[in-house]
Amino acid sequence: MKDYVKDKWLRIIGITLLVVVSVTIDDFYRQPLTGMVFVKFLIGAGTTIATWQLNRTIILQYKAAFPARSQVTKRLLLTFLSGALSTTFLSWFSNALEFLAIHGTLANYFGSHDGMSVTINNLTIKLSLYGFDFLHGIQYALFLLVVYGILFFVQDVSLNKHRLRQAEQEREELRAAHLQSQLDALKQHVNPHFLFNSLNSLSSLISEDPKQAERFVDKLSEVYRYLLRSNQQHLTTLDAELQFIDAYYHLLQTRYGAALHLDVAVNESYFSYQLPPLSLQLLVENAVKHNVASVKRPLYIQITVDQQAWLRVSNTLQRKTSRVLSNGVGLTNIVAKYQMLHLSQPIVEETDTQFTVVLPLLA
Repeated sequence: MKDYVKDKWLRIIGITLLVVVSVTIDDFYRQPLTGMVFVKFLIGAGTTIATWQLNRTIILQYKAAFPARSQVTKRLLLTFLSGALSTTFLSWFSNALEFLAIHGTLANYFGSHDGMSVTINNLTIKLSLYGFDFLHGIQYALFLLVVYGILFFVQDVSLNKHRLRQAEQEREELRAAHLQSQLDALKQHVNPHFLFNSLNSLSSLISEDPKQAERFVDKLSEVYRYLLRSNQQHLTTLDAELQFIDAYYHLLQTRYGAALHLDVAVNESYFSYQLPPLSLQLLVENAVKHNVASVKRPLYIQITVDQQAWLRVSNTLQRKTSRVLSNGVGLTNIVAKYQMLHLSQPIVEETDTQFTVVLPLLA
């Protein structure tokens, strides 16, 4: 049978204590040390070891045979009866061996072990008969049943705690992997979408203004270089984001002209602070996508940092009347990034005239 219970030290300490107790309470050991005393000690110690191991085997066998909670009563009853009977017979054999060692014969052994008896209403019940000490067997089996019951309880509690921690860790790993896959998918949405719009603008500029088209290509390469690099890192500096948004705004200006205005008012002391890459681009793109931007109704976007080191991106709220097709990029992407990085979540503030997203910066 596979030894699946860790009780090495319990057995060592338990058996040692039982041997010490048996020697202490037995008057036989109070006489001078002789060969006979030593033989009795060896027989007693060997019996203690054998009895513990025998009951342990019985306990583990029945635990494996009846593992269900509904079988607990049956398992305990069978374990107790089997342990008590086995211990009784082993104790009888041990006592007989001691008697033989001391007297040299078993002739008077059965008559010398009347043992304990209990009288109830003139009815006498002998607990030890013909050398079979049933009381000893019952006590020993009950003792080890309680000891191993406590051991199993402690080990089950420890195992359940370990499994709970392991399950929680696996859930966190799956959650992180899921968020990472979502983030990777969102990044793949951003780059082709942005490139498609930029190429449309470039196509118009080539025929209308070749010099501006050349500048547009320079800015586009700068922007796309940053986009590709951002896929390789989770955080970037605010300074890098602002430089990128300057190039990105140049591309938007080519398309919208005076219909779009961007105001950046950020103190240089915050330039070294960090945030997820493309956060500004996504918010600016989101503002342009969902709001009217025309010469008569220009769209104003402002980027600032407050005294609590929170980045604020605000735009005038003038939603388009027609429904805008969206692939879910924007705020969803930013929230996913902050969630994956275990940072404070972005805050959305909206009034009748203004829409603001507040992002925490990492010092």
